[in-house]
Amino acid sequence: MSGPDLNTRMETYYVRVRGVVQGVGFRHATVRQAHSLGITGWVANLSDGSVEAMLQGPANQIDRMLEWMRRGPPSARVIDFFSEERAVDKRFARFEQH
Repeated sequence: MSGPDLNTRMETYYVRVRGVVQGVGFRHATVRQAHSLGITGWVANLSDGSVEAMLQGPANQIDRMLEWMRRGPPSARVIDFFSEERAVDKRFARFEQH
């Protein structure tokens, strides 16, 4: 049987990262990491220089993605990391960059 395990609880997290996170490939690396973990959602730059993301997937994969985003790609320097679980009905089909 293929597809997600129906017993696996899906989580949705909002994330905001501040520091040296724009102009260093953070969004592109986040998309690659999300695809490798099977995470759906989106990532975007904000006008204040921070990056925000919405992550959706199985709890264990979300944990791995959050841990990666605390550091980001090698060229980034994360100085502030915020995440919170969100109750949403929407299901994202893919992970994309905004």
